[in-house]
Amino acid sequence: MTQPPSGAQTSPQPRMSEDDRIARLQLLRSPRVGPATYRRLMAAHGTAAEALRALPDLARSKGVKSYQLCSEHMAQREYFSGKKIGADLIFEHEAGYPRLLAEISDAPPFLWVLGQHEQLTRPCVAVVGARNASSLGTRMAHRLAAGLAEAGLIIVSGLARGIDAAAHAASLPHGTIGVHAGGLDVIYPAENSELAKSILQKGARISEQPIGFHPTARFFPKRNRLISGLCQAVVIVEAAAKSGTFITARQALEQGREVLAVPGHPMDARAAGCNVLIRDGACLVRSVDDILQAIYPATQQPPPLSPMAAQKRPQTIQATLPLPHGKTQPYQTRRKDLVQTLHKQILDRLSAAPLAEDQLIRDLKKPAAHVAPAITELELSGRLERHPGGLLARIHNH
Repeated sequence: MTQPPSGAQTSPQPRMSEDDRIARLQLLRSPRVGPATYRRLMAAHGTAAEALRALPDLARSKGVKSYQLCSEHMAQREYFSGKKIGADLIFEHEAGYPRLLAEISDAPPFLWVLGQHEQLTRPCVAVVGARNASSLGTRMAHRLAAGLAEAGLIIVSGLARGIDAAAHAASLPHGTIGVHAGGLDVIYPAENSELAKSILQKGARISEQPIGFHPTARFFPKRNRLISGLCQAVVIVEAAAKSGTFITARQALEQGREVLAVPGHPMDARAAGCNVLIRDGACLVRSVDDILQAIYPATQQPPPLSPMAAQKRPQTIQATLPLPHGKTQPYQTRRKDLVQTLHKQILDRLSAAPLAEDQLIRDLKKPAAHVAPAITELELSGRLERHPGGLLARIHNH
């Protein structure tokens, strides 16, 4: 029988006693105890109290001569400091712990949560990007986040300036989740303090770090794995090729999440990461509908649209592709096949003699919303080129 992932939820367990919660907190805050070690100790000893008793001898057997546990006083201080600001400690296997986050290999054993806890159990999409975002990038992030929120998705981001702040602000009316790199009472940057307060009205803020903890640079990648881990997809709006946002995209891919990116001008360094991701297979994003089509297989239904969104936009979910014997092709394979087929159809219609793009779309008899991103992908891969006047030509020496 296969075992569930290390952090995976089975069925929610009853809420633990306060003493047990503090003991688990003390165990995880002890030196050299990360999520994996915490789980091994709990599996071996059954309770946090027993694991704490065994840990010093275990450390000495591994050559650590002067091992010191996190003190019970320190754990109590963190626990009650969290309660004082209105935060709650949610452990894995308890109701309310995010299901998708529980599936990643290094899921945190617990989260500090402030605000509307129920938002953690709803379908989420991350919208992240550059701190030094351009005006165009900020507007795009705002538009995408607002549209996704209207479509019933919770927007997750990292409370940073730039793209993150725009995504949070746009989704405030529907609910958004801010993920801290430090403690829940530490707002970074300070300029987002009012935004952080506003999030709590309909959204939530979460952290795995102690209350009062001020983060340094090495803690932001840890924060970013939570952003992607919470979500079924990560949308990148402006990211340099070696930025923290680009690292988030790589983490999302490792976690099996859909990665989508907004293309940018090749001369803008802030778009370099997005363009590389698209080149390497990330879904190209021009609109909210591009995102919805990418993340919802035909066998699934998206969250219900709000009344306003339902009036503004029709559904764009594609039909199921049947296979012999009643089987259904996996979504990733099906999507890849569809894209490859469309690429071939486009290239077959083109030659070295330029053809008008609108004429190509008419010849293919497919929606422009499907053909346009495929043309862009082929252009970025060097298989076709654009000419003045909206003309396209195939590059035959590719």
